[in-house]
Amino acid sequence: MSHSANHVVPERGAVIAASRAAYGPGADAALDCDAVIIGAGVSGLYQLYRLRELGLKVRVFEAGSGVGGTWYWNRYPGARFDSESWTYGYSFSQELLEEWDWQEHFAAQPETERYLNYVADRFDLRRDIQFNSRVSAAHYREETRSWDVFLEDGRCCSTRFLITAVGVLSAATMPRIPGIEAFQGQSCHTHYWPKQPVDFTGKRVAVIGTGATGVQTITEVAKTAGHLTVFQRTPQWCAPLHNARITREEMRRIRANYPEIFARCQETFGCFIHATDPRGTFEVTPEEREAFWEKLYSEPGFGIWMGNFRDILTDRAANRLISDFLARKIRQRVKDPAIAEKLIPKNHGFGTRRVPLESGYYEVYNQPNVRLVDINETPIERIVPTGIKTSAAVYEFDIIIYATGFDAITGAFDRIDIRGADGVSLKQKWQNGPQTFLGILVDGFPNLMMVMGPHAGLGNFPRAAEYSADWVTRLVRFARERGLTRIAATAQGAAAWTEHVIAASEGLLFTEVDSWMTGINRNVEGKQVRRIMRYSGGHPKFRERCEAVVDGGYRELSLA
Repeated sequence: MSHSANHVVPERGAVIAASRAAYGPGADAALDCDAVIIGAGVSGLYQLYRLRELGLKVRVFEAGSGVGGTWYWNRYPGARFDSESWTYGYSFSQELLEEWDWQEHFAAQPETERYLNYVADRFDLRRDIQFNSRVSAAHYREETRSWDVFLEDGRCCSTRFLITAVGVLSAATMPRIPGIEAFQGQSCHTHYWPKQPVDFTGKRVAVIGTGATGVQTITEVAKTAGHLTVFQRTPQWCAPLHNARITREEMRRIRANYPEIFARCQETFGCFIHATDPRGTFEVTPEEREAFWEKLYSEPGFGIWMGNFRDILTDRAANRLISDFLARKIRQRVKDPAIAEKLIPKNHGFGTRRVPLESGYYEVYNQPNVRLVDINETPIERIVPTGIKTSAAVYEFDIIIYATGFDAITGAFDRIDIRGADGVSLKQKWQNGPQTFLGILVDGFPNLMMVMGPHAGLGNFPRAAEYSADWVTRLVRFARERGLTRIAATAQGAAAWTEHVIAASEGLLFTEVDSWMTGINRNVEGKQVRRIMRYSGGHPKFRERCEAVVDGGYRELSLA
C-alpha cells in the first residue's frame, strides 16, 4: 500500500518530432491527432464516443491501467454510488440500456467498474485509449493553433483540440502531518487503494477523516478490524442510504421506465430523480413537517437533501430545524451521549456540505472495537513509526488509512502545467478562483474545452457529463464544418459567466461553509480562501444558458 506518487513535468523540446512515429498524423497532417482527451472515466469515455462519431482521430491519455476514473482508483472498502444506479448509467445507447442489469439500487465500486469496462468493450473504445499515461503538461502554440501534450515519460502528442475529462474529485490530498513516511506498518490514501484485497482481521486500524469517503470506509472496516480508531476533525450530517438488491422484476420495470427516468433527471435541480418540494418549511404544521422528514429519512437516496422543503438551504431558521431533526436521529442511534455529541456537526447546517449517505455508520460507534478521537480536542502531532501521536497519547497501529479527500474541482488542473496563449499558466490565471465561460472554455486558452470543468452545472455526474460532452461535440462539429481552427472564449464572456456563477450562489447557506464545494482544502497551499467553484443555479438553467450560445451561432465566442 502506498499513498502517493511523484509527478515530474518533462522539458518541452525534441520529443515533439519523435511523437509522429508513435501516433501518426491526424486529419491535419501537421498534427498527430485531431483531439486529445485527458482521462478515461465516465466523461472521457463518452466524449471519445461522441468525437469518434464526427470521424475525428482521437487519443485518450489515462493515468491508470484501466478505464473508469473515480471507479478505477477508489477501491476502498465500502465505495459505492449515492446516486441511484439506474439514473447513473449512460443514456445514449438504447442497446446498452437493454443489455445491462444493475444488481443494486446503489452500486458498489466493483459493479460500476465492470459497467464502465463493459461500455469500453461494447463500443470498442480501448483502441483509442493509451493507459499508464499521465499528462504532465499541455502547451498551446498560436502559430499552428494546436496543443502539444506532454506525458510524464517524456512523450508528446500534438493536437488541434485538447479536452479535459479529469474529474471533479480526482486529485487526492494527503494531510499535512509530520512523519507520514516514518510509519512502519501499511498506509494508504483511499483514492490510491490497492487492487489486491486488504485483510483487516485482528488488525489495529486507524482512519483519519470522516467525510463521505471516511464514512463508507469506517462502516466497512469496523466489521472485521480487531480495533478501529477514527480520528475526526469535522463531523458530517449523514443520512441513511437504504440500499437494496434489484430483483429481475424491478430491473424489468426500470428498463421500461428509462425514458421517464432520464426525463425526470433533466427537470430537477441536480439531475437526480429527487425534486425539491415546493412548500416552505414553515408553510406546514410542526406535525406535518416531522412526518415529512421521517418519510424522507426512511426512503433511499438523496431525497432528504434534494427533495426537501424549498427553503432548507437558504433560510437559517428552516435549516436549523432540519439540522435539529438529524441531530435527534444521531442521538437515537448512538448509545453513548458523549460520543453522539461529538458526531453532531456544530460548524455547519444540514445540506450545506455534500451529504454522505450511510449504511449503519452511526451504529459503528456502539461497537466495543471502535474508538472515536476528536482531533479538535487532542490534535494529531505527528505520525510515528508505530502509529499516531496526538497531544494526549500515542496510538499503535498496523494500518493507517488516510480518508483525507481531494483538492476538488481545480486540483486536477493545477497538477498539469497547462499554458495557453503567450505562455500564460492556467494555475496562475485561476489562483484567485476559476474563471470560465459556461464551465467549458477559458479565455486565453484557445481550443481547450473542459467536460465538467469549474463553474459547470454539477449534480448526478453522468447526467451532467453527457450534456457537457454533447455541447463540446456540437461546438467541434460547428468548427470543422466551417473550416475553423481556433475556438476561444472572450475575456468579456468569461467575466460575465463568472460573475453570474457568483451571483447564483448568493443567499445559499453553503457559501458560508468551508468545504470542497467552496474551494477550501486545509491540506493544499493557497486553498484556504472561499471561492465559488460550481454553478448553483440548477442544471435546467445551466442548459438554458448553454443552449442560448448555440442558438446564437456561437457569436459569443471568438472563432477563426
